[in-house]
Amino acid sequence: MSPWRFVVAFGTVSLLADFVYEGARAVTGPLLASLGASALVVGVVTGAGEAAALGLRLVSGPMADRTRRFWGITIAGYALTVVSVPALGVVGVLWAACALVIAERVGKAVRSPAKDTLLSHATAATGRGRGFAVHEAMDQVGALIGPLTVAGMLALTGGDYGPALGVLALPGVAVLGVLLWLRARVPDPAAYERELAPESTTAETAGRLPTAFWTYAAFTATTTAGFTTFGILAYHLVQRGLLATAWVPVLYAAAMAVDAFVALATGWAYDRFGARVLAVLPLLSAAVPALAFTNTVASAVAGSLVWGAAVGIQESTLRATVADLVPAGRRATAYGVFAGAVGAASLAGGALTGALYTYSIPVLIAVVAAIQVAALGVLAALHLRAR
Repeated sequence: MSPWRFVVAFGTVSLLADFVYEGARAVTGPLLASLGASALVVGVVTGAGEAAALGLRLVSGPMADRTRRFWGITIAGYALTVVSVPALGVVGVLWAACALVIAERVGKAVRSPAKDTLLSHATAATGRGRGFAVHEAMDQVGALIGPLTVAGMLALTGGDYGPALGVLALPGVAVLGVLLWLRARVPDPAAYERELAPESTTAETAGRLPTAFWTYAAFTATTTAGFTTFGILAYHLVQRGLLATAWVPVLYAAAMAVDAFVALATGWAYDRFGARVLAVLPLLSAAVPALAFTNTVASAVAGSLVWGAAVGIQESTLRATVADLVPAGRRATAYGVFAGAVGAASLAGGALTGALYTYSIPVLIAVVAAIQVAALGVLAALHLRAR
């Protein structure tokens, strides 16, 4: 299988998986609110979910490098996710729903360093930015279909979350089927990179990660600490009466479409201009609360679409940069450490935005803007160090 065919096949896996878990994430805020959650609880749970999805990679990343069982770990993580989501619609009590939200994210933590390492081998041949961007764009096709499916089911059932999330079990089964087929076709994706640079995939798995990697992780963690979760955005839209619950997944789907477009654009720009293109991420992150937390539908919708643009950069170009900074022998570990730093920032950011939303929206906007200015300073330091 050619490198590009491998990227597209892995993109199909992600498309189906996003069909499942992005369909659920689109309604996490309203679902938890319907079970009695406050804005703070929604912020903490969604932030904790992202922290779990990222922080636990500190374990799964080194484990993947140590065992070299990249395929097995990837499949196990996807399995946990596709089992957790349908159950989320039928538990009926807040604590159990919160646990399943976090469990779904744990599945992402298990698989992501191994999955990104497998993908990074093929993108060495296709171009890091373009390869990760195409994968992310396909990923977001699923993120578009899933929320729209959930929205349609909610409309048909009068807001019943059970069947709306239960239907997501079908693409979940397909995820595992395609993964097993792909593993049989390409048991050793590292061969793609070995053909280009044999020494890159035989590097020792011990030793320190590069200094530039740590500076880069600090930049990403800083900007993430000031990034609003969609759970809080959806909570605002529904509680202020700006959108009916059934329309929230439609807006989320639109944000995912923006995500795909921006991922492709910044992936191309990254291969051409390098990591300097990442400067746009703090600017977008600062704009999200300023636009979204208003009482005007148009402005709130615009803020949600800007949120999607920021996520497009986070999910594609940020991952491509890690692959360029770290040798293959330590790459899963690097993805785990990177995600751990960002996970801690996600937890802090979710709690911070949830608490400040309740306290004062103008203060929330100002604090987020200050955090993003600091992130730009760290990114500037990375460029100076690279020189």
